This record gives sequence, C-alpha cells and structure tokens, in this order.
Amino acid sequence: MQSVSGGSHWGGGMMINAFDQARFGYLTLHKGEWNGEQLLSREWISKSRTPGPAHERYGFMNYFLNTGQQEIPAAPESAFFHLGAGANMVYVDEDNDLVIVSRWIKNASKAELVKLVLESLPD
Repeated sequence: MQSVSGGSHWGGGMMINAFDQARFGYLTLHKGEWNGEQLLSREWISKSRTPGPAHERYGFMNYFLNTGQQEIPAAPESAFFHLGAGANMVYVDEDNDLVIVSRWIKNASKAELVKLVLESLPD
C-alpha cells in the first residue's frame, strides 16, 4: 500500500495534529461521550480497555494498558495510552482527569514524561 506524504511507513498512515490527538484522548477519557452525545458506545470503550490474548498490556484498537503499572510506573494502573509511529503518544488518565499528547519522543522517555507531568500537578 502506498504511504501518504508525511504518513507512517507501515501502510496508508494517518496525518493528525496534536490538537486533534488531544480531542481523541478527551473522547476516550470520557468513555466515548462528547458534548453530552455518546459517539462511541461505552461497551466498545470497555472492550478496548480489556487485555487481549496477545498481551496483558494491550487492548484492541491501539489501547495500551498500564497493567501492573509496568509501562508507566508513576501512573495509576487505570491509565492507558494510544501509541503510534514515532512514539506519538496520547496518554489518558481518568484518576487525574488528564490527557497528555507527546510527539516524536523516544519510546523509553514516555514513562519519565508522564512522571514529570504527574509530579507537577497540585495536590
């Protein structure tokens, strides 16, 4: 499959800016609800956050889970993130009512980034 200009190298790719990534994170933070309207079913969101047979830290449709706080130790176990090519991450944390968008960071740095942001939140 031909890749779009500036897109991912693994197929069609997707071009999206950080603001739209944050909107997606906000949508999943609120379990598929946007401005009082249920755009994605709560059942779909729940299934997406359920570990699949391939790995305990991976749901479906690009949900990465923080099972056992293994991926992001400083984050609550309930936190999850969407991760794309280039370690573009949309971190979603219901416990802290927080969405973080990071783009083109090293994959190994994502846990430290979240830790720093969580430490900066007021008590």
